[in-house]
Amino acid sequence: MFGRRVFLFVQLGQPPAKFSSIYGGKEMNYTTQMDAARQGIITKEMKSVAEKESFDINELQLLVASGKVVIPANKNHKSLCPNGIGSMLKTKINVNLGTSKDCSNLEKEMEKVNKAVEMGAEAIMDLSTHGNTQFFRRKLTAECPAVIGTVPIYDAIVYYKKELKDITAKEWLDVIQMHAEDGVDFQTIHCGINRNTVQRFKNNKRLTNIVSRGGSLIFAWMEMTGKENPFYEYYDEVLEICRKYDVTISLGDACRPGSINDASDISQIEELVTLGELTKRAWVRDVQVMVEGPGHMPLNQIEANMKIQQTICQGAPFYVLGPLVTDIAPGYDHITSAIGGAIAAAYGASFLCYVTPAEHLRLPTLEDMKEGIIASKIAAHAADIAKGIHSARDWDYQMSAARQKLDWEGMFSLAIDPEKARRYRAEATPEHSDTCTMCGKMCAVRNMNKILNEEDVDI
Repeated sequence: MFGRRVFLFVQLGQPPAKFSSIYGGKEMNYTTQMDAARQGIITKEMKSVAEKESFDINELQLLVASGKVVIPANKNHKSLCPNGIGSMLKTKINVNLGTSKDCSNLEKEMEKVNKAVEMGAEAIMDLSTHGNTQFFRRKLTAECPAVIGTVPIYDAIVYYKKELKDITAKEWLDVIQMHAEDGVDFQTIHCGINRNTVQRFKNNKRLTNIVSRGGSLIFAWMEMTGKENPFYEYYDEVLEICRKYDVTISLGDACRPGSINDASDISQIEELVTLGELTKRAWVRDVQVMVEGPGHMPLNQIEANMKIQQTICQGAPFYVLGPLVTDIAPGYDHITSAIGGAIAAAYGASFLCYVTPAEHLRLPTLEDMKEGIIASKIAAHAADIAKGIHSARDWDYQMSAARQKLDWEGMFSLAIDPEKARRYRAEATPEHSDTCTMCGKMCAVRNMNKILNEEDVDI
């Protein structure tokens, strides 16, 4: 069904390189975080995640063993500060960066990386499609503490410098190997679209066709060559590479909807069923898996999509782009995405891919990136409150307590964007320090504090 194995990049007869951990007074070996968890080994990455999340370490280990939590941690990413991704943990956000032919300044992209980490992004995806991509990727895994992800299919176009149809199946997989060696923690690989899906897609026309960049490339390659998707046909080889380096495979959604008109259509759901099958095959090899999802989707379909994914993919962490809940807001798609992201995460999505105001329009600037991160962090935090994450509710409690006291410095320090909050206050100085320029002495908080302290209210 999946094709005869005509080549291998890791000899299946030889076990992958083992990690070592001191556990119970003796050294124990494992290949991946999932392998360690299944052996009952608690790794330093698990300990780090448990401390960050204030989560029971033994429960975390069981969740990693079952595939419901992933800790992307390539053994070659030496600067990594690990994060856990799963619906029981705090919702994480990913920031897409990288060069293009029209905007190829690596220094500017590195500035964005550093700012994204400073602002609390847990993951960075390098989507570079131009220039010295390997230099930039290696710089990230050498210096950046965030989880690093890539989409190897993009880099293959840059690396081989040849026409799409002339790239061989072996060359596609060689790029996965290269990214793994370079220390990338997770790779988006479009395994779920195959010849059957392609035919089904062509028989059921969409308004916006395929909008996944990687999905469109592999679709075009299959159409021009007449061959099966190599990532699907040689999936076992992909898994061996991921297992050797402990790369978390992010199963790409080539058929994610690009408009609300195409949401939840047959192509999207058929691919999701395939991704569920591929998830189980990865778990057999102790390979950690995330599953990618929509996309553009109306509000009333989000909850159902989250539940369907959790069922078909047996609780594997769900990584969503948005979802964008309307198609009419270019320039404001960080808002349409945050609305959908909050709902998706409240119903089970684990990982939100940020969207900036530049979505559909241009490569994001540093300011666009900042706005996208803030919008996504608000969505993630709102979902964490709904999920009952204790630290999320506590943060809001502290902010409300500072507001009740009219403690401006306290409010600034607790704000999700302290810089903007402080600037807004400074740009409109009120006559009285215990008011703002909106309400002045009619401030409800000020007057309630006074009257409850048995003071006169002076308006």
